[in-house]
This record gives sequence, C-alpha cells and structure tokens, in this order.
Amino acid sequence: MTREILISRRTVLSLIGVALPATILAVSKAEAQTPGMERREERREDRQERREDRRDDREERREERRGVVDQPATTGSTAPPSTGAEEKTYHGGPKSDD
Repeated sequence: MTREILISRRTVLSLIGVALPATILAVSKAEAQTPGMERREERREDRQERREDRRDDREERREERRGVVDQPATTGSTAPPSTGAEEKTYHGGPKSDD
C-alpha cells in the first residue's frame, strides 16, 4: 500500500532554507576551475587582505589618539594610581590647616 503525505509550502520552504546554506558554503569553498576564475579569486583575496590591513591600521590610529598604545594590563582596580602621598578627605567638620 502506498501512503500519500501532503507537505505544506511552508514545510518545503523551511527544508530548502536548511539545505541552501550548506550548498552555498560548499560552493564558496570550491577551487577556481579556469585561469580567469583563478585571477578573480586572487584579486578577491588581495582585496580582503587590504581591507583587513586598513581596518587594523585604522584601529591602531584610533588607539594612538586615545593614548591606549602599549599600556599594561590592569589588575581590575578602577582606582587611579597612587602617588604615595597621603590625601586628606574633608567630612564636613571644622577645617584645620595641619
């Protein structure tokens, strides 16, 4: 006995949606097949590398402007560095000049 199953368009589209990205991923990793395709692939890789270099250079320039270059890692403290001098804190009482 044969059994017929009705599949809705929504189900079919969702199945295609799952299979399609895997297909695209497999195609994008494929090797170039002709000399022209190889040249195009090389140019694309060069462009991507130049973009990454520009992005890195831009980030370094921003860090230089902000003064973030080569600062040591913090220990987690948000307090400003101590100068060794003792600071006096005023708590509302009469002030003295000692």
